[in-house]
Amino acid sequence: MKVLGIETSCDETGIAIYDSEQGLLGDGLYSQIEIHAKYGGVIPELASRDHIRKTIPLINQVLTESNLTRLDLDAVAYTAGPGLVGALLVGASIGRSLAMGLEIPAIGVHHMEGHLLAPMLEPDPPDFPFVALLVSGGHTQLVKVEGIGRYELLGESLDDAAGEAFDKVGKMLGLPYPGGPQVARLALKGVANVFEFPRPMVNRPGLDFSFSGLKTSVRNKIQKELINGKLDPQTAADIARGFEDAVVSTLAIKCKRALEFTGLSTLIIAGGVSANLQLRKVLEAAVLETQSRLYYAQPKYCTDNGAMIAYAGAMRLIAGERTDLEIEVRPRWSLESLSTI
Repeated sequence: MKVLGIETSCDETGIAIYDSEQGLLGDGLYSQIEIHAKYGGVIPELASRDHIRKTIPLINQVLTESNLTRLDLDAVAYTAGPGLVGALLVGASIGRSLAMGLEIPAIGVHHMEGHLLAPMLEPDPPDFPFVALLVSGGHTQLVKVEGIGRYELLGESLDDAAGEAFDKVGKMLGLPYPGGPQVARLALKGVANVFEFPRPMVNRPGLDFSFSGLKTSVRNKIQKELINGKLDPQTAADIARGFEDAVVSTLAIKCKRALEFTGLSTLIIAGGVSANLQLRKVLEAAVLETQSRLYYAQPKYCTDNGAMIAYAGAMRLIAGERTDLEIEVRPRWSLESLSTI
């Protein structure tokens, strides 16, 4: 089954074609970073308009590069939520209309299920069951995964997600949009332990997260270190390093705790923040302590992309699921509410 995947949940247009027998045949991505950079964040209306301009040309491009035509497609999968409602409607409308015109099935995919299953695209995918750490711009969740659709939420962020904290600290440090990746790059120049920031909620039981207090601590430290309204470049790098170490350490402690709580020996990390090299390094060491194994997708499949949507959609389509003709998107959508296959 050849499935066209369409991802338009936020500020990136992702298109891919996944074949259930041959694997990923082709994928393409268009980022709107330059459009939103001048505003310091995503403007929903501009995101929707740009998806309208880019989605169909990108579909045509990926089909051409894959030596396929629309008539070769067996099904269409599109992100139906969660995300920005206008952006979601663009992908859902195009995907549903394309499927109807070609008289092939279509399915709306949960964005975070796409992220969760992205490591399955790798040559050595994990086996079920496993614990998943989902860390993206708007989500920080620990999930017990026994199979596709068999999800149990173990813990989540009670305020800012880890990705949001990275982006906000980037703004505090005066870094360009998007701040998260810029903080990680700046942290490479920083010296460890110059600035020690709190590891929130690690000294209390449970698997929930909170990064709001950490963000406030970083803001206070920046204000204290300002000289004539400016931050010394090395000081900025040291603060970035201290902040990153605090986030990564917190995530690692909770992941190790989740593995011990569930008795599982496999951890996957997915979502944009899972591309963070320091996070991967620390988690690799953490899972070794519990004789567990860590899996993650290659960096381009950690951030929003069409490949993860095509794969997740293919798995549900093969199981017989379909979406009705009605175009429906869900800006908020619980992962635990998904059907089991």
